[in-house]
Amino acid sequence: MGILDSAAEVLATGFRRIVSGDPDGQPDWVTQLEHGSDPGYFGPGSATWTVHGSLPTLVGGVRALLVQALHPGALAGVAEHSRYEDDALGRLAGTTRWLTVVSFGDTAQADRECARVRGLHRTVSGTYVDAAGRAAEYSARDPEMLRWVHVAFTDSFLAAHRVWGPPIPGGEDAYVREWAKAGELVGVTNPPRSVDELTDQLVAFDPVLRGDDRSARTVRFIRNPPLPLPARPPYGVLFAGAVATLPAHYRAKLGLPPVPMSFAKPAVGALLGGMAAVLGRQSPSQRNARRRVARLDSPAA
Repeated sequence: MGILDSAAEVLATGFRRIVSGDPDGQPDWVTQLEHGSDPGYFGPGSATWTVHGSLPTLVGGVRALLVQALHPGALAGVAEHSRYEDDALGRLAGTTRWLTVVSFGDTAQADRECARVRGLHRTVSGTYVDAAGRAAEYSARDPEMLRWVHVAFTDSFLAAHRVWGPPIPGGEDAYVREWAKAGELVGVTNPPRSVDELTDQLVAFDPVLRGDDRSARTVRFIRNPPLPLPARPPYGVLFAGAVATLPAHYRAKLGLPPVPMSFAKPAVGALLGGMAAVLGRQSPSQRNARRRVARLDSPAA
């Protein structure tokens, strides 16, 4: 292995350590993806594997956090029941685990992971002040709250992939339709199954959304999370890409200035291209999942 190969491996391990929360960058739940009894809810060649297996998810993840901060009930739940300010990377690792296992694991692994998330939701409840200034109750198990998180997530990953990702098998509708299953597994009722339905459900939330002191504080934290020093400049590029893909009315509520796509598209594209050269075409999660599927497809399986 040459010097450049060694440096690339060091950088790749450091990146995976940040997003997975594991010192070696490959926690047990990643290793377990090689095992299982079926291809999972999606499988190779699916829209979900294409979207979630590509690096634009890094932009989509940042964008999803910004969009979710617009709902005062969802934001109250995060602020009052999450350790995001004290252990932001730990929370990132938890979200990464859910996304990865549901996307690439077999159905039993995905079901167990979603049961874990539903268990965490049981204790998340409280009150908040809604967009009309009235006291309201929130619960992480509330169907509309779950729907908001799901549509914000789906729209954000799709928006980032639309700009920086490869073609999606079956098109964007296929991704929305497939990922509806993930929403159902954590309690979402009637999730959108097409881009048009996704748009309609997002628009229906507009009267609920607002920007306030709590959302402004959250935006400041998302803009400057406690990352290792070498990771901060590339993260700034990802943040700019996330802001560039936001609708103007979302940016206004969040107090964010516009970022020209003429800047964001090439800057983020260059960053993701460089990361792909370092990290390789497939993550350890994808490689393990493909080994599982190949074993199941072999005559001796």
